[in-house]
Amino acid sequence: MNYFSFVLLGLFSLSLLGCSGERSSENTTAADTTAQAAGEVNVYTHRHYESDQELFRRFEQQTGIKVNVVSASADELIQRLQMEGQNSPADVLITVDGGRLWRAKSQGLLSPVQSKVLTDNIPAPFRDKEGQWFGLTYRARILAYDSTRIRPGQLATYADLANPRFKGQILVRSSDNLYNQSLLASIIAHEGSEAALRWAKGVVANMARQPKGNDRDQVKTVTSGQGSIAIVNSYYIGNMLASEDAAEAEAGRKVKVFFPNQEGRGTHINVSGGGVTRHAPNRQNAIKFLEYLSSDEAQQVFAQANYEYPVKEGVAWSPTLQKWGRFKADTLDLEALGRYNAEAVTIFDKAGWK
Repeated sequence: MNYFSFVLLGLFSLSLLGCSGERSSENTTAADTTAQAAGEVNVYTHRHYESDQELFRRFEQQTGIKVNVVSASADELIQRLQMEGQNSPADVLITVDGGRLWRAKSQGLLSPVQSKVLTDNIPAPFRDKEGQWFGLTYRARILAYDSTRIRPGQLATYADLANPRFKGQILVRSSDNLYNQSLLASIIAHEGSEAALRWAKGVVANMARQPKGNDRDQVKTVTSGQGSIAIVNSYYIGNMLASEDAAEAEAGRKVKVFFPNQEGRGTHINVSGGGVTRHAPNRQNAIKFLEYLSSDEAQQVFAQANYEYPVKEGVAWSPTLQKWGRFKADTLDLEALGRYNAEAVTIFDKAGWK
């Protein structure tokens, strides 16, 4: 975040703070009641998708509760909540990584929520056991490959990507990316640190180029002929196929998708999710907001507009995801992605994964 953006965010916080004093996450105070009567909810979000803006608009129309949004990276938002402390205007934290939700919880930035709506709508594997965060969507870390150079039979597991036969063929973004950190954290959790280091070194040895760009860039590079296998999140392919950019849509059509580890623990998945902040001034509005995002209507928008997998059972996947078929997902406790994050970063450094 540049200096100008940081200043704007600071001014936003001050404008929301007004004359509010100390707040408690456990008890509703007179200040809370006044804030709720104002009919607003203040959302700190890492997500940046048009689907979310549409859902915020619908929530406002249906409830009369105004949604105020501050957008930044998960790490910036967590740091911001720490600095603001009990005077934070934030009601809800939303991020795209289970590991960051774990971090926010472990640092005391979220508060427990008891909601039958949320527990009914969101299966247990996608929510915190203590009700401090709730998954809203999930995405799979898949392989997008050039079928003219790679046969499906050559792919089976993430471990295959470290096989020397794929030297010069692997494309992936940098090690500071949340998605890669969580993938490696899952490997640490399942196989241990030594195996994770061997895998990371093997992938580095097989890279077609130094990591750069986002997941879309990895796919485009595959279709340009530099490398043949990209490690990407599933929803990126869906969005590329629907893109108004002809070149991007063509790149999406040229690659095939593969879900690793189907004969073993399953494909690594991660969540987008949210929780009510510890000092939420509009706590009841925050709970209503999360309940709405878990509803059939909102889950359908997530699935159809952004090609994410809905967490609520019975909500139809987009036709694109249906075409790819059902897959076995890794059932690893998502909080492990947070517990092993620091170790994953260290391993990436040791492996020379830039």
